[in-house]
Amino acid sequence: MKMTGDYIVGLTDGEGCFYVNIHYFRKYPKSAPQVQTHFYLKLRNDDLIILKQVKKWLNLGHIYYQKEKRSNHSPCYRYEISNRDELKKLIQFFEKFPLHSPKKIKDFERIKKIFQIIDSKEHLTKKGINRISKLKLRMHS
Repeated sequence: MKMTGDYIVGLTDGEGCFYVNIHYFRKYPKSAPQVQTHFYLKLRNDDLIILKQVKKWLNLGHIYYQKEKRSNHSPCYRYEISNRDELKKLIQFFEKFPLHSPKKIKDFERIKKIFQIIDSKEHLTKKGINRISKLKLRMHS
């Protein structure tokens, strides 16, 4: 199978996830929280070759095995991009090859707004963290 940008878009529309985590440090309660952004594609074991092709085509991220403990889920592999510079390249990719799923489009737009907040250093303020929290709450809905 020949990997294409359009194939990656379709795969992301069906199986992809943009994710934001806000980490507060208990040990340093006065420090600013850390905002982590991620992109995931998760596929069953027997589809590992597809994730390898996506990784090679995009030249971003990494793949790892995810052992599943839930009885209604099977073990799988996850392709992840969490490096900010690589995520910015992924944003450029999806601007060139737009997503089709309305939910994924909205999540993509929210991730872009979160990156703008981080790039402007606003995430170091309570107002910025509140904006990110509100955007995060609206994701995956």
